[in-house]
Order: sequence, then C-alpha cells, then structure tokens
Amino acid sequence: MFDMNPYLPHEALIIERIQEAPELFTLRLEFTEPEIQHRYKFEPGQFNMLYLYGVGEIAISIVSDPEDGNIIDHTIRVLGRVTRGMNKLKKGDRIGLRGPYGRGWPMQEARQKDVVLITGGLGCAPVVSAINYIQQRRAQFGRLNIVQGVKHSDDFIWKDRYDQWRELPDTKVLLAADVGAELWPWHIGPVTVLFDQLEFDPQNVCVMMCGPEGMIRATCDHMLEKQVLPEQMFLSMERNMQCAIGHCGHCQYGDKFVCKDGPVFSYDKIRDLFAVKGF
Repeated sequence: MFDMNPYLPHEALIIERIQEAPELFTLRLEFTEPEIQHRYKFEPGQFNMLYLYGVGEIAISIVSDPEDGNIIDHTIRVLGRVTRGMNKLKKGDRIGLRGPYGRGWPMQEARQKDVVLITGGLGCAPVVSAINYIQQRRAQFGRLNIVQGVKHSDDFIWKDRYDQWRELPDTKVLLAADVGAELWPWHIGPVTVLFDQLEFDPQNVCVMMCGPEGMIRATCDHMLEKQVLPEQMFLSMERNMQCAIGHCGHCQYGDKFVCKDGPVFSYDKIRDLFAVKGF
C-alpha cells in the first residue's frame, strides 16, 4: 500500500460494468488522478472501501491482477442499500475508493506448491482473486484444486470460468450443491464429501479458504487429518468492516481486527479463537 490518507477516498471512474449474474456485477475502475493510479499497488486477497456518494461505503475484495496497473476490478453482490445503489451505476459514472487494506493471500509462499482453494456460498470473490493470479502464472505453481459448494446449483456464479479453469494444466475443479437443478451434472450434497478427491502433497501444499465458518472448520479438520500443518492453511474471514483501519471495532476478533490483521489469517494464528462459539 502506498502512503496516502487512510480516511480519504479518491475519485475512481467506472471504465466497464460486467453483469456476472442477475444479482452479481463487476465494476472495473481506474483513478481519475494519473499519479494515484500509477502509485496504487495491492495483493490478491486485499480489499478496498468503495464509496457511493451520498449513500455510504462498503468493503469489497479486489479481484483483478496486481500486475495490471490499469484496472481495479471489484465483483459485487446486491445485498443492501449501498450495493443496490451501486447496481444502478454504469460506465462513465464515478465513485470514491480508498485502500487497499488488510493482509492478502500468501501467493509468494504458495509458489512451487500444490494449491487447494475451497469456497462455500456466494462470497467467493476473495478466492477468485487467487485463482486469477495463479491462472496468469500457472507454471509457477503445482497441482491446483478448486472446490466450491453452494446451497442450490443455480447459485453458481462463475459458470463460464469453471470451464476455463478446468482447461488449465494439472487443475481439478469440484462443484457441489445441496440442491441440484434438473440435469445438474455435479455432486449433490455437502462440499466436504469431495475432499477425498483432492490431489496434493500434504508436505508441500497451500490451502486457501473462504465461506461459512462451519465449512471452514470442517475443511481445517480434514486437512489436519491429512497431516497438513496449520501454518499451511489460510482463511479469509468475513466480518463487518466499516473503517478498514482498526478504529471502529466492528470487526474485532479477540485481540485482532479483521480489517487490518486479516482478512486473511493463517490457521495457526487464530486456531484457539476459531473454536470459541461467538467469535
């Protein structure tokens, strides 16, 4: 992150709007100030605070590639007042952006290792940023396992990308839905049932997770049984991040703040808290 006022949003121009699904869209942004755009740097897994003028501000994961200095992509699901307002934006509109914030995925540590990426539910944008990163540098990583589980098969939002990911070398894509639509070709049931199909070396793997905490707990338990070390497992925590700098306290997690100490944590750092109900 470059040196800038952490409280002050800078103006960003929407250079493209992509409708990913009925309730999901991507805003492709660039700063209107060339110097800010030139100096802006981020890592996969970090997030920005996007400000809709006169409405409010929300934390959104960055899903574009960090080496593409010309665009900053955010994939947004329509959930509340701010995202409903952003859903009306179009190419040429302007919003406020401040960031990046937080700790991202350990992409440098994952090089030359097998990678397991597991997501649950619709909130998989943080993991998509890691997939995009690996896709652009496929030869630098070992076997790639992509796993996603949702409640209903209609909830899968990256249908065109699944086929692209399957075509990558040494890549396995596993999908599961609790309820499958007619002619649904993949697994029906808990995503955890698919874990035995994963291909990785427990001594040389990086596991990245995002989704419901019950699924994450089950994933961590499975990986520990497979002799994966806690420090090889990373999870992106979902909390109510309002200030992004650890001041407001809304995302406090024990003695940590998800916005500045996370959102990505290695399991060994939060293992004790993760087992406590209420945290």
